[in-house]
Amino acid sequence: MFLTFSRLSGLVAALLLAGCAGTPRPVEEPARPQPPASPSAPAPAQQPAAAPAVGGAPAPLPLARPLQAADWSDLPGWAGDAVEEAWPAFLASCRALARQALWQPVCEAARGLGERPAPAAVRRFFESRFSPWRVSNPDGTREGLITGYYEPLIKGSRVRSKAYSWPVLGVPDDLLNIDLGDVFPDLKGQRVRGRLVGNKVLPYYSRADIARMPERFASRTLLYAEDPVELFFLQVQGSGRVQLPDGSMLRLAYGDANGHPYQSIGKWLVDKGEMKLEQASMDGIKAWARANPARLQEMLNANPSYIFFREVSSTANGPVGALGQPLTEGRSMAVDPRSIPLGAPVFLSTTQPNSTQALRRLMLAQDTGSAIKGGVRGDFFWGFGAEAGVRAGRMRQKGEMWVLWPRDQVPR
Repeated sequence: MFLTFSRLSGLVAALLLAGCAGTPRPVEEPARPQPPASPSAPAPAQQPAAAPAVGGAPAPLPLARPLQAADWSDLPGWAGDAVEEAWPAFLASCRALARQALWQPVCEAARGLGERPAPAAVRRFFESRFSPWRVSNPDGTREGLITGYYEPLIKGSRVRSKAYSWPVLGVPDDLLNIDLGDVFPDLKGQRVRGRLVGNKVLPYYSRADIARMPERFASRTLLYAEDPVELFFLQVQGSGRVQLPDGSMLRLAYGDANGHPYQSIGKWLVDKGEMKLEQASMDGIKAWARANPARLQEMLNANPSYIFFREVSSTANGPVGALGQPLTEGRSMAVDPRSIPLGAPVFLSTTQPNSTQALRRLMLAQDTGSAIKGGVRGDFFWGFGAEAGVRAGRMRQKGEMWVLWPRDQVPR
């Protein structure tokens, strides 16, 4: 569809007024089976405290620099990390970053070391080629929330049947997805989503609308899922694998979203008095759905956000993140790219899921997420399958982060 600049400007304004601003990234906030958070609630962004009013309006807050120069000795546990385990993930980042002049010398040197350099050589490489920069929040604090996500597995079929009846949808033809930066440069990366009805722009259909009008989306059906709650959590994660009846596998990647705000079905169940907060885990939600089939769609509709998928080639590598490269189990993480540049190495100091045991390791910022907002805010990729899902669901830890930036360069 061709839109003139003036018409696009009006469309953007209408979308904003309609409240259908979307998010640019594949992964929504994962489910959280452990209290105190509800299982599928989006984690809060790091926000500074409100400033006192001056002349009837809030006074602007002084903002801290998101990245501040640090020393290697500031990184707790750096010397004890097996940094060579992050080397494949770093080479993956270089495949995307090597086109940038800043990263070319570093990535060329990395390729010169090969795919499996000795551990000591990897450590020398990072310490000689990079300098650490501490990540701070806008209010100057240095600690933030670290959560986890994973690649789930669900069962599905190419053919609809009684056993497989829940459609997995591809991106609809009438979904508008507009980068506001095309019209307003200061809003680069911010997106809105909607649909045209005559000369009017309306928010795109909600989850309840999509469920109520299956015939409208029939042509966009990729396959059919066995379990609607498993499909819901696949949407929460943003990508995953599907096992077909013959045992073969296919992979689904994020296609787009309907632009409606994400709402936690775990919180909805707690607010309705259907379960206590400590029961609102992924397993608890599945159990409630089995016990209340007549209210299943009502529960799902409590989250108006809807994710559309696209089928991608199934390989032994991890799912593709926002950087365009496969994610590496235990070494890739999602960040807010407004604070941490995509592709950069990041040293993370946090604790194991639902534990006080230290988790300190070199990661690569290779993904983003709709709930990953703020300076010190990360989502740890645990890998594929049920065990990874358990770890991801339990992870809601405090943490600190340092970006590794090419030596003698100052990050913008």
